[in-house]
Amino acid sequence: MKLIDFTKNYPDEQSCRVAFKEYREQEGVKCKKCGNTTHYWKKNREQWECKKCSHRTTLRSGTVMQSSKLPFQYWFIAMHLLTSTKKTFSAKEIQRQIGHKRYEPIWAMMHKIRLVMGYRDDEYVLKDEVELDEGFFATVSLKGDNGERLKRGRGSQKQTTVVVSIESKPVENKSEELNKKYKKDKVVKHIKMKVVDSLKKTSITRYVTNMVEKSSNIVSDASTSYVDLDEHYNMDSKVISKNEINKILPWVHTAISNAKRLFLDVHHRIDNDFLQSYLNEFCYKFNRRYFDNLFERLMVAAVSYRWNWFGEENG
Repeated sequence: MKLIDFTKNYPDEQSCRVAFKEYREQEGVKCKKCGNTTHYWKKNREQWECKKCSHRTTLRSGTVMQSSKLPFQYWFIAMHLLTSTKKTFSAKEIQRQIGHKRYEPIWAMMHKIRLVMGYRDDEYVLKDEVELDEGFFATVSLKGDNGERLKRGRGSQKQTTVVVSIESKPVENKSEELNKKYKKDKVVKHIKMKVVDSLKKTSITRYVTNMVEKSSNIVSDASTSYVDLDEHYNMDSKVISKNEINKILPWVHTAISNAKRLFLDVHHRIDNDFLQSYLNEFCYKFNRRYFDNLFERLMVAAVSYRWNWFGEENG
């Protein structure tokens, strides 16, 4: 949605409330008490009343805005800015654009939106041809600040490990015209990035089996972290030299470098506890890079998932 269209459609708080109600009714309102899906709308209270048990549901209840006291218009503006560009915005910049006095509520709002992006992407699994590798992102952590010697490379306290899996398939019959369009030998589809607590094979296997459909073909390096994946996938693992890596795993390392550059440009520092949140946004927007209605899609996700910090059941 272009900026001029956004300002026309959502000029004030009331227009945002009306639109949010329409999005909720489009997805369906479910009674938290009895599970009924038919309700009356109580206009004077701006609540739904269940036709079966008379339990009332507020406009924000069961959505990303649950328990938030920020105006609806703030949320709409933030979601519009996040979906209107390939880049991103820091919470400090959103605060400046909105003009809110306090930073913490805006920071929390941004992470709630990014969590919802992750919930939506978690519904889908990768399949067919998949590239697999790990990346190491510079983050801030309290580990190592107590006199503990900092490690270098893998396992460093200044880096967080991320498993990256990407759907890609070779370009068939690559003519001169296709060579101009596809500079790489593979076409990329969807990506997933998940923070892992270690590179132990049991941990990696658990994460990958949640991200990739069983019996898919996985291309990776010969890391010992992937040895147990042979039981679930058709593995093509081998030692990859620096000269071959851009040919065998072209999109994994492109995605990792693009994400690192994006974070470095926008955020002064990233806490390792919240790296997954930023990766959620990167993957969500990449997977929908050809969609024209990204704002509407994010609004649907916003009314479909209840935010939480603790991994409780959503939806």
